[in-house]
Amino acid sequence: MNGDRSIMSARRTSLLGAGLVAIGPISMALYTPAMPALVEAFGTTDAAVKLTLTAYFAGFALTQLFCGPLTDAFGRKPVTQAFLTLYLVSSVLATFAPTVEFMVVARALQGVGAAVGIAVSRAIVRDQFTGQASAKIMNTIAMMLALGPAVSPTIGGVVLELFGWREVFWCMIIYGAALMTAVAVFQVETNPGPGMHHLNPRQLARNYGTLLRDPRFLAPSLLVGAGLGNLYALATVLPFILIYEVGLSPSAFGLTMIIQSGSFIAGTILTGRLLRIVDAQKLVPYGLALWVVAAALMCFSALTQEPSIFSVMGPVALFVFALALVLPASFTEAMAPFPYIAGAASSMLGFLQFGGGIVASLAIAALSDPVLGMAFILPGMPIAGIVCYLLLNRFGPRRPAPAE
Repeated sequence: MNGDRSIMSARRTSLLGAGLVAIGPISMALYTPAMPALVEAFGTTDAAVKLTLTAYFAGFALTQLFCGPLTDAFGRKPVTQAFLTLYLVSSVLATFAPTVEFMVVARALQGVGAAVGIAVSRAIVRDQFTGQASAKIMNTIAMMLALGPAVSPTIGGVVLELFGWREVFWCMIIYGAALMTAVAVFQVETNPGPGMHHLNPRQLARNYGTLLRDPRFLAPSLLVGAGLGNLYALATVLPFILIYEVGLSPSAFGLTMIIQSGSFIAGTILTGRLLRIVDAQKLVPYGLALWVVAAALMCFSALTQEPSIFSVMGPVALFVFALALVLPASFTEAMAPFPYIAGAASSMLGFLQFGGGIVASLAIAALSDPVLGMAFILPGMPIAGIVCYLLLNRFGPRRPAPAE
């Protein structure tokens, strides 16, 4: 599609998509510097506070499976506004949470409300663009998708140090209100054929079955799930390693996370420039090679080096740089063959990436040692993603794109 179906400009689509896609990761990562403080504030345990993050993950990931088909059925814009309303209400509840149990419920609801961002952002791109035009927009969206959890701990750490943990949630309320305003004013309905048939249980099961059986979707989606899932799992581990093991203050932790965000920014800038002259798919092998190097360094550093800013953040910086090379082509490759179920495809893609984060986070929690998680689980995720990607592309049967 070369703009003939473009309802919004590429620039407007990019900016709206970036704002929408960021709300989930920002709401996850902005909170992470406050987790050790909440243990003291609520008089509870590390495990109970980590459960608030798991509840957010679960609400976000499971809702992915429904909000995309809802946008296929009722349209992208009204569904986005409904979910953002829930997000704002739950953010207010979290701000005034009196107990850790109340916080768990509020965070789960917040995850449900934020889930619409990832599904809608990619669907509005697929509604209008394909090919290299889509890859360029996806690069901008990918920047915010990973930049959100990279920059947010810095902001959260500074806000926590200057004001307190409740003010961290006020930042989420402000962002949610600004995004809702932008959606109301600037988002144009892009769904070419909304219809209730998208919510028929049999049709929904058939759509998801089609996606999960098709290697054209599954190979790049598992790669995204391993990459971004790993990034989200990092957000649950790094506060405890850098604050407890290295001894950083919350604000120093937040500033240290600039290493991660700076590396990802550099990767997305380089990717954006390369996309002007190189097909997005040709960047993927280089990104995957760097993933392997980063995974090896992460494992080696965690097992042999005393935790320090350099030993922890060096491999992380290389990993997120490589991630920037992989995401644009992977997003476009997963979405392109499925124009008539773009919402469902985007939802399943979002479910897999946050599902990857849940699996990695639970595996690390089972080890009861964040350093061991950094040594084995976090390096293992991208390697598993690469293996699945290569096997599915090499041996997977090719299926035709679904009919309307």
